[in-house]
Amino acid sequence: MQAAGRAVKSGARRLLGRAGFDIVRSGDNRGGVDDFLPFEPTMRAARASGLSVGDHIDTVMNGTPGATQSTIDELRALGVYADRPASVLEIGPGSGRYLEKTLKECSPDRYEIYETAAPWAEYLVETFGVIARPTAGCSLAPTPDASVDLVQAHKVFNTVTFLCASRYFFEMARVTRPGGRIVFDVMTETCLDPEAVRTWATRGGEGHGSYPAAMPRRACVDLFATLDCTLEAGFLAPMGVATTEVLVFRKAG
Repeated sequence: MQAAGRAVKSGARRLLGRAGFDIVRSGDNRGGVDDFLPFEPTMRAARASGLSVGDHIDTVMNGTPGATQSTIDELRALGVYADRPASVLEIGPGSGRYLEKTLKECSPDRYEIYETAAPWAEYLVETFGVIARPTAGCSLAPTPDASVDLVQAHKVFNTVTFLCASRYFFEMARVTRPGGRIVFDVMTETCLDPEAVRTWATRGGEGHGSYPAAMPRRACVDLFATLDCTLEAGFLAPMGVATTEVLVFRKAG
């Protein structure tokens, strides 16, 4: 039984790694997540590969070299960094692969993170000088209203429950200043043509509870519209054996 349990957990880790879900096993896991990509082995493997942690995850672990950078390039082309956001907030930065590249794009004065995995959160604070906020798993309560220029989450909302994602959506709109942007990805119906569903069902492995979680695109667009946020753009990005859709919203000024 123990061996079977270890096999299931190992399979789940591999699946989550392919999905780009940055995870760790943490003794101080404030969000209640038990199994994640282990901090020390990942750091050792990245050093051995001669790559940054983020590029190691993309290239070696996920088998999608350049995937993170391609998302950043798309966001740059859409003008997300053109206004040089002075404040950025990221939910679930994990290893910091999007965080690191965002810092290079806009050099904000303040970068807040909400990360449930303590080892990774500590690493990001020490390495990049970001501010780690106390994390409850569905709230951004420590961040004041209308105080952030760019709020983002990558490979997060397709790994949590519908209600968890929805509660974060309200919080993201709350903390974004007028004229600011909100960027995140979800597995919308755009990503779920019959062939993609077949692929997930036959090659996606066992998943892990809520992963992979689908989210109706219209539900996102309509909800954010009630929060004075307009959809500016959407594009597909690799996730696991299929894709996820990155959505870019702007809050009314």
